[in-house]
Amino acid sequence: MPASSRRSVLRLAERLTGAGDLSAEGVDDLVSSVADAKKSAAKLGCEDLMAFATSAVRDCGNVTDVLARVRDETGVELKVLTGKDEAKLTFLAARRWLGWSAGRLLVLDIGGGSLELGIGIDEAPDYAKSVPFGAGRISRERFAGDPPTRTEITETSAWLADQLAPVARKVAKHGDPDRVVATSKTFRTLARLTGAAPSTAGPRVRRVLTQAGLRQLIAFVSRMSAADLAELEGVSASRAHQLVAGALVAQATLHALDLPELEICPWALREGVILRRLDQADGE
Repeated sequence: MPASSRRSVLRLAERLTGAGDLSAEGVDDLVSSVADAKKSAAKLGCEDLMAFATSAVRDCGNVTDVLARVRDETGVELKVLTGKDEAKLTFLAARRWLGWSAGRLLVLDIGGGSLELGIGIDEAPDYAKSVPFGAGRISRERFAGDPPTRTEITETSAWLADQLAPVARKVAKHGDPDRVVATSKTFRTLARLTGAAPSTAGPRVRRVLTQAGLRQLIAFVSRMSAADLAELEGVSASRAHQLVAGALVAQATLHALDLPELEICPWALREGVILRRLDQADGE
């Protein structure tokens, strides 16, 4: 469990230029955020600093320059995780949280820039996949209005269904899962909005997200502006603008995989990175 937690909202997946580079402002904010995190870690007496970046940095065209500037100005070497690494580490976290009794596990995670999937019966998934369908990315690339138009909603749903069909077929080759779980803020928020217990109830309360509940939620939130969505309980102002996109990705994923519902797992990528590091330390 965390002794301390601090977050900086950067939304890097939405701060790419037309050429696909991370914008100058985005790089400035990234450098500042890394520097602040390093200072916070020092104040807390952290002895092992693990700095990693995911799809927003990995996929930007100027990734080499971005990493060099972070290193030169902060002294921190950002490790860029591959999409498959993201899926594997998230799967590890879910497996450790649920235990071996979960059997064949299917894990889903929606980030700002990508969607990760993993399925397997061990601590490493038999199949792991990352696809560029993050909530922030979809919102930026496919929605022009706030709220998005009905045409944008319909076309994005159809496009996601088409894109996820081949992924779903590969997942199906590994057998039916015994447990289906989802991690990430997007899934937690969607579950909360469909009636799951609030975070104040603690991490061990069972929370579920159903396909039926998600369908009803999309009909409601897709007509609301980001400002109005931010007023809903459980929706942060910094993520309200990408809620509809995240809901569409979640719905398309559940439909493609023929899943009536899934459970919410409190551990995700961050915990997977930490657990992997602790495993390595035990072997040293």
